[in-house]
Amino acid sequence: MATERLQFHELGLDDRLLKAVADLGWSQPTLIQEKAIPLALEGKDLLARARTGSGKTAAYAMPLIQRILESKQSVREQNVRALVLVPTKELGQQVQTMMRQLTAFCSRDVRVADISGKADLSAQRPILMEKPDVVVGTPSRVLAHLNAQNLVLHSSLEMLVVDEADLLFSFGFEADLKNLLCHLPKIYQSFLMSATFTEDVQALKELLLHNPVTLKLQGSQLPDSSQLQQYSIKCEEEDKFLLIFTLLKLRLVQGKTLLFVGTVDRSYRLKLFLEQFGIPACVLNSELPIQSRCHIITQFNQGFYDYIIATDEQSLADPTAAAQAAAGKGKKKKSAEKGGNSQDKEYGVSRGVDFQNVANVINFDFPTTVESYIHRVGRTARADNSGTALSFISHTEMDILSEVEETLTGENGESFLKPYEFKMEEIEGFRYRCRDAMRMVTKQAVKEARLKEIKQELLNSEKLKTYFEDNPRDLQLLRHDKDLHPAVVQPHLKNIPEYLSMTDTSLHHSTAQHKDVHPELLMLLLSFCLQKNIRGTNPLRSFRYTGGRSRKGKAGRS
Repeated sequence: MATERLQFHELGLDDRLLKAVADLGWSQPTLIQEKAIPLALEGKDLLARARTGSGKTAAYAMPLIQRILESKQSVREQNVRALVLVPTKELGQQVQTMMRQLTAFCSRDVRVADISGKADLSAQRPILMEKPDVVVGTPSRVLAHLNAQNLVLHSSLEMLVVDEADLLFSFGFEADLKNLLCHLPKIYQSFLMSATFTEDVQALKELLLHNPVTLKLQGSQLPDSSQLQQYSIKCEEEDKFLLIFTLLKLRLVQGKTLLFVGTVDRSYRLKLFLEQFGIPACVLNSELPIQSRCHIITQFNQGFYDYIIATDEQSLADPTAAAQAAAGKGKKKKSAEKGGNSQDKEYGVSRGVDFQNVANVINFDFPTTVESYIHRVGRTARADNSGTALSFISHTEMDILSEVEETLTGENGESFLKPYEFKMEEIEGFRYRCRDAMRMVTKQAVKEARLKEIKQELLNSEKLKTYFEDNPRDLQLLRHDKDLHPAVVQPHLKNIPEYLSMTDTSLHHSTAQHKDVHPELLMLLLSFCLQKNIRGTNPLRSFRYTGGRSRKGKAGRS
């Protein structure tokens, strides 16, 4: 017999916290929240694994706030009592936003500061001098402030949280984390939150936790097939562009969509390709400032645009970096330098960042690891929402596909990753248009597009201060899905001729039906009519000039 689920008011939380939860519209705690909050309030260390979108952030944020509110009833001295370590700047801002929402009715008693941004240490020093109750930051940033003596933790810290723990070592934070531990007190409560249990997480467990309670709440790391439908289709390079054009232009894929590619160059190539057909998309690029990236995510969540093209930045420089991270970080530094100094090493899209109401995830380039696949696909079907994941597979990616299928095999031996039954011959009529578009997207065009967007963002950042308060109409300048247009755009490609638009396919191709008339037959019929010079079919070919003959006749009469 199933036990009754606990409600928020039964978890022993402060009334101000409960009021904030009600304002957020949360009617019932998720499974991770129901299990983790009581254990955390008892003072136990926690190692929790739960899939993405399960409410892990609130599961540690609420006990943190509750403990701080309780301690302030007896100790009025202001100190940093909690430290939250995150692997990326985007996740740092997200955690700060969540905690500020939960402290909406006790913001004077619980202050939160996010120091994960790229601001100078001296600019963040005044914030830390006020001793906020909760500090959120990346390990490298927190260590820099500790070494500069802007932050002191050895006497006041009571709670430590490591969010997305499986990502910290693969981002090269191992040395920073070990150095950071020297600045912490001997006794403190620790929480490790992760979507996967890897060797890195086990190493962190030994470093940080003392007799922890381990919570493994989901057997599967992704939702089941009733909530998340996963498909794969085998196609090579040109077919990938043909297929993505068809899916987006004919609106076979509807709703907010994340498109994952392998490199930043590929993301701009795909954006420029889609621009040829009038399909707006924005690139989430690690070369852009953190404020711009967060602004893109915010506008996406608010429904400004439907398509974001993103990369797994941590796997760009070296696809095997995650596997080699434990062996040493020397190679990572070299590969990072090789990739260019402009890229932000504390950037990550596939994990942690909270994209809201994502209906589809499309792996235009298949991920290089099983963990990356799980975190990419985990951006959709979050909480109780449904979602679809579609992966394009080339012949070079078959090995990693087999690993993913083996990992995602259910208890009955059936894989959750189904073949996408799509008949490529039905969209052959679009191929010549795609080839035209691909010829326009050259390496030089991609390079110019990257430079143009960076310059544009720098200009926008200067304008953001007060200008748009006085000129709200000019806010459209900040849209991130505008055409870059370094490539020659052919206007006729934006419209689909009638003979091509008659091709009908559906998202679930098991029910796809053939039309009675194929576009190629229409073309054949049209050419036949032109050859026969049927009057009215082609005015230019059926027109007969008789002016000269009539003049001769008049001349003869005279």
